[in-house]
Amino acid sequence: MIPVAVIGASGYTGLELVKILDAHPEFELVYVATSEGETTLEALHPALEKVVSMPVEKADAAAVAEVAQLAFLALPHKTAMGFAKALLERGVKVVDLSADYRLKQSAYEAHYCPHEDVKHLQEAVYGLPEFYREAIKSSRLVANPGCYPTASLLGLLPFIPYIKENTPIFIDAKSGVSGAGKKLSATTHYVTINENVFAYNPMKHRHAPEIAEKIDDLFVTRVQVNFVPHLLPVTRGMLCSVYMQLEKELDPLEVLEDIYREEPFVRVRRKPVDIKSVAGTNFCDIYAQANGTSLFISSAIDNLLRGASSQAVVNANILCGFDERLGIPKYACVP
Repeated sequence: MIPVAVIGASGYTGLELVKILDAHPEFELVYVATSEGETTLEALHPALEKVVSMPVEKADAAAVAEVAQLAFLALPHKTAMGFAKALLERGVKVVDLSADYRLKQSAYEAHYCPHEDVKHLQEAVYGLPEFYREAIKSSRLVANPGCYPTASLLGLLPFIPYIKENTPIFIDAKSGVSGAGKKLSATTHYVTINENVFAYNPMKHRHAPEIAEKIDDLFVTRVQVNFVPHLLPVTRGMLCSVYMQLEKELDPLEVLEDIYREEPFVRVRRKPVDIKSVAGTNFCDIYAQANGTSLFISSAIDNLLRGASSQAVVNANILCGFDERLGIPKYACVP
């Protein structure tokens, strides 16, 4: 068994990590922490009573290094890089769920804050397994993608070789409210979100440069990404609709099947996808339909799992040399 730690256990993604790791056949959860500590997992998450009983420590990198070989960081950006740096210097491998290592330095600092760990930023591997699997295998720092980039990139990347030159991509993305985290805001207040749908940060959201950067990274081509996120009045789930222009007509489902035929966590669908069929799983369901050279792509994921926690454990599986399917939830929360 490989001893692992979760730092940032109080949030929704921290809870999902604990649930997956508790049932994992090769990872042993030995250390759980928050910024304050002095509590227990059952107190933080009453759903874990009589399921997982552990003390919650005040996060300390030196203490983690004494007991764990790998750490999951479910922390806000900027906070995460401080812990990652200290853990890596002590020989602990890291899967970081924040944005701190996903972008190149210039893009990160333009949309977040000054980066305080440029050395390790340069060695971080983007944790989208379908396109970075080989690099993940030899890494010690995996930058786990967020939910919006995961759903968007898995849908559109197979079609980048066929995109019409100098045409933009439009992404209409809708997320369950859990994607905003536990902290209450005016937009996530029940009275605001109940029976309501609305866009936020249209055309300015900081996931747009992340999506554009990974397209350029994989295909050496710069594409204008127009990204518009929305909040849905549901707890979990994400639906992305992508629109793009192609150089020539093609069968989009055939393209998807060619790329994802051997991928364990991507399902190519024959009709538009829905969030209920992926809720509670690590699957990304994708559908595409063309009208001449105009292309519509529909992708769906569980924002807390494929968009965060289960994808993090898949990355840890790959990093540690295990079958990436090990311990990963596969049954959807239906009906």
